Amino acid sequence: MDDPRNRLLLEFVRLTVELDARYFVFENVKGLTVGQHRQLLDELIDAFHDNGYDVLLPYRVLNAAEFEVPQDRRRLFLIGAKKDLPLPQYPTAIAAAPTTVWEAIGDLPDAEEYPELVESDAIEKAHFGKASRYARVLRGLAEDARDFSYPREWDLKRLTSSMRTEHTPLSQRRFKATEPGKVEAVSRFLKLDPNGICNTLRAGTGSDRGAFTSPRPIHPYAPRCITVREAARLHSYPDWFRLHTTKWHGFRQIGNSVPPLLGRAVASELLLTMKKEPQRPQGSIELGPESLLQMTMSAAARYYGVSENVVGKRLRPTDRLNVAQFNFAMA
Repeated sequence: MDDPRNRLLLEFVRLTVELDARYFVFENVKGLTVGQHRQLLDELIDAFHDNGYDVLLPYRVLNAAEFEVPQDRRRLFLIGAKKDLPLPQYPTAIAAAPTTVWEAIGDLPDAEEYPELVESDAIEKAHFGKASRYARVLRGLAEDARDFSYPREWDLKRLTSSMRTEHTPLSQRRFKATEPGKVEAVSRFLKLDPNGICNTLRAGTGSDRGAFTSPRPIHPYAPRCITVREAARLHSYPDWFRLHTTKWHGFRQIGNSVPPLLGRAVASELLLTMKKEPQRPQGSIELGPESLLQMTMSAAARYYGVSENVVGKRLRPTDRLNVAQFNFAMA
């Protein structure tokens, strides 16, 4: 099948083979398992078999909400290994009550109370509320026995990734009038239920596809959309983890990523199969320079020494018209 998506999937196979990986984990949208997309998935699995890998079948669609993440996020996972190695298992759901939206974000300061968050995404001395067990771990106030990452050196009183979105008074009235757990009629944004879980946080489209922003949930109580930090909490990112200072980039980084707690559950199965005992690291790590979080696409390309075309540039309406006219002329 001559499909650009198929070529991208086969690139994953190529990299796995060239790196001579003993094990691999492949993650993608669950839509790959249905309809015409299923053929792409079958071709991917066949390509792995042809290159000396076994794939754990049937594949699994895992929901992050079943692994303590307060978000209904279902993703396809494929786990594979070289044919002479034992296959891991897909993780099973954690038998515990789901983490709720308010357990995740209820202790975070309200961005509306800090005028400086109109121009900046961080404040130095924020007033946090009482935190749930889930939030205490992400804030660095409590340890998680299953966390084997390096501790980070950072200021626990600092609130980051929280630039405000300035809504019109009309939008605020509509948001306030919407019941929790319901969709606001005009924006079609979901207002989060504090006692429920978040809907899937999506990335939106890239610059080369119009840079459309994916719908962002409405805060359970404040008449505004959630901040990047609140989205990060709903994705299970620790508070030391910084995202791009631009809201559009920050939400895209979250929407394109595997929730850390779900990733840990999958990785733990590989460790069991490889008979590896994780060790708690010695020492801690300082955070990197914040200037990296403010880079434009062009600046980032220069910094890393890659072409600016690695990430497709945004097409203006005239560009799209020219492309359409060219395609028509070539047809």
